[in-house]
Amino acid sequence: MQVIKYFMLFVVLVACSLIGRYLSKKYVIRVNQLEEMRNALNMLQSKIKFTYEPIPEIFGEIAKNTNKSVGQVFKLAKEKMKNSTANIAWEEAVDEVQNGLTKEDKHVIKTLSKLLGQTDVEGQTSQIQITQKFLETQLKEAQEEKEKNEKLYSKLGTTIGLAIVIILC
Repeated sequence: MQVIKYFMLFVVLVACSLIGRYLSKKYVIRVNQLEEMRNALNMLQSKIKFTYEPIPEIFGEIAKNTNKSVGQVFKLAKEKMKNSTANIAWEEAVDEVQNGLTKEDKHVIKTLSKLLGQTDVEGQTSQIQITQKFLETQLKEAQEEKEKNEKLYSKLGTTIGLAIVIILC
């Protein structure tokens, strides 16, 4: 009987620790996705500036060369451009794709849509640069949150697990 009790207490401790680590991962995921989006915008700027390819083709290439969630935004935007303009397709794609980004992050990324497909190469590249500057601010904020909260949540999960174990003993 004691073996079962100790086993259950161990399971509670491990479960609480895993929950804490799971909660801390959202900060890591957000930083990674913002960095990946920054890289994707660099690719977009280079392709618009030097290749003069149509935006849907550029979006398709970026979707293939980026990670799943960021690539999904570009892939969905490319599909939506068949029925609407580039700026509307971009905003809808950013809103629809579920990822670890906050509303503020998505709002910053949607600023790209203002001149996308509507102006010349210089106008589009300048809008990409503006979006990148805003994205850098979001990235710094996300890194600060990650440093502050990642350890907090993982240690908090373990501490709560230990407290439960102590109370139940």
